[in-house]
Amino acid sequence: MTQKNFTIGVLANKAGVTVETIRFYQRRGLLAVPVKPLKGVRHYTEGDAQRVRFIKEGQKLGFTLDEITELLSLEEDRHCREVKVIALKKLGLIRERIESLRKMESTLSDLVERCAGNNDSIACPIIESLSQASK
Repeated sequence: MTQKNFTIGVLANKAGVTVETIRFYQRRGLLAVPVKPLKGVRHYTEGDAQRVRFIKEGQKLGFTLDEITELLSLEEDRHCREVKVIALKKLGLIRERIESLRKMESTLSDLVERCAGNNDSIACPIIESLSQASK
């Protein structure tokens, strides 16, 4: 079975990104630049589309492009243990962010509640809180 080849525009479409995203990934070394035939157009494969989708899925999970580069290098040799270490580290950071967001939500919710009960249009509890915090 022969592998289909397609242009950068088709690759971008298949992977759900823009052509500029493809070029950016190439500049970052995340995606190889295919050889351009003499008087021709570079062609990409389904493997390239899969790689771009891998990168996008990694980003959706919160991995940086540097971390994705590392994951891609490990994926080639199937180093599951090393990948797990990276994923656990990322999971810890995500949990810290979630806890921080919960605290922000609670504080802002309290301020909005105080504001809702305030009939004084001059002294807003939210503005006062932000002003005091900035001193």
